[in-house]
Amino acid sequence: MMNDNFEDSIFREVSVHGNKKSNVIKANESNIVGFAKISINEESHDGVKIVLKKDKNDNIKEIKFVCSCGQTKSVLLDYNE
Repeated sequence: MMNDNFEDSIFREVSVHGNKKSNVIKANESNIVGFAKISINEESHDGVKIVLKKDKNDNIKEIKFVCSCGQTKSVLLDYNE
């Protein structure tokens, strides 16, 4: 039976410590530091896509602007005040 409800995917955020010399992350070199939801605004504005990274409570943590030329700019939001 198919579920009619759409749910956001929640991804684990991993922090890697130690001196990385390869693309392989070993379990003893990483910690799960939180969870995130990622959504992409497919509506392009002059070749720029907007990627929103949210915590599991839907608070926006990062806004990333991705240009079709390959450049990216990010705005990080901190709610700890």
